[in-house]
This record gives sequence, C-alpha cells and structure tokens, in this order.
Amino acid sequence: MEFAKTDFKDVYLIQPKVFSDNRGFFLESFSSRSFSENGIKCAFVQDNHSKSIPEGVLRGLHFQKPPYAQSKLIRVIKGAVLDVVVDLRKSSSTYGQWRSFELSETNFTMIFVPAGFAHGFLTLQPNTEVQYKVDNFYAPNHDSGIRWNDPVLNISWPVTNPILSDKDGKLPFLSDLESPFQ
Repeated sequence: MEFAKTDFKDVYLIQPKVFSDNRGFFLESFSSRSFSENGIKCAFVQDNHSKSIPEGVLRGLHFQKPPYAQSKLIRVIKGAVLDVVVDLRKSSSTYGQWRSFELSETNFTMIFVPAGFAHGFLTLQPNTEVQYKVDNFYAPNHDSGIRWNDPVLNISWPVTNPILSDKDGKLPFLSDLESPFQ
C-alpha cells in the first residue's frame, strides 16, 4: 500500500497494490500493520456498505460529534464517486476548507478521513457501491452534518440538483454550527 499525504493534516489517499491477471484481481484493502507504519493508529469497529442506484446521489456532509466522532476508511467497490472532506477542527490552519477526490472501482484509491472532518460523496455512475470502516459506533444522538450547498464552503459539485435524503437536504450551514472539534 502506498500512503499519500494530502494538504489536510492526517487525511491520506491510499493506493493498494493490485495484482491482476486474466481471472480478475486481488488487493489488500486494509492492514493494521501498514496503517500503523504510516502513523495511523485506528481500531476500526464497524464496516458500512451503501449502494446508490441512480447517478447523482449525494450523501453527506456527515460527521459525529465527540465522544462518538469517527475516523473513516472509504473505498468504492462499484462505480465512482466524488468524495469530499471538510475540515471542522477549529485549531487547524485549514479549518472550514474542503477538498475533493475521485474514488472508483477502476482506480482502487481509498481515503482515510480522521475524526474532525465532515465527509460526503456524490455518485458519478449508476449503481455505485461504497464501503467504509469506522472507528466508533454509530450514535444517533451525536449525528450531525453540514448542508451540501453551503454558500461559505462553495464546494464545486458537478451537479446543481443532486438526489438527497430529506435529512441531508435540511442539514445546517457551517455558520450555524458550533464546531465540536478543537
């Protein structure tokens, strides 16, 4: 596995070694040893899997408040997404900034997003499936998020009218939130 630092402290793009032949491929999608050797100390406790049938589904931007904040390891197993992270750590020099990355079944790229970030993705192909590991259990009372079209963030989504859940369409704007992350 190759770990590439992004300009957000502790956010990594991870490229697994893919062994392909006429039968298909094999890859190691997680190794606690490799993560530890690259400075990521994370004990994952839950795996999640989502499927979005139409292209243009936007899920996010989600996070959980402490003490149930979650670090995530995200990968696409079918289709493609534009994956977006927003730094919510008040003490960070990149607070309130966002970055996007394309993850797909063909590029095999994964992203590690530490606690303290909002996360979301937009499906770029129909029938997209995303798997992600988290290091804390889902806690409904600590679930939160930021509206996808927050005017202060001004995220460059390649759609103007994404397919949203009712919940995601009503998330607050960043300016309406008190960041729970220092």
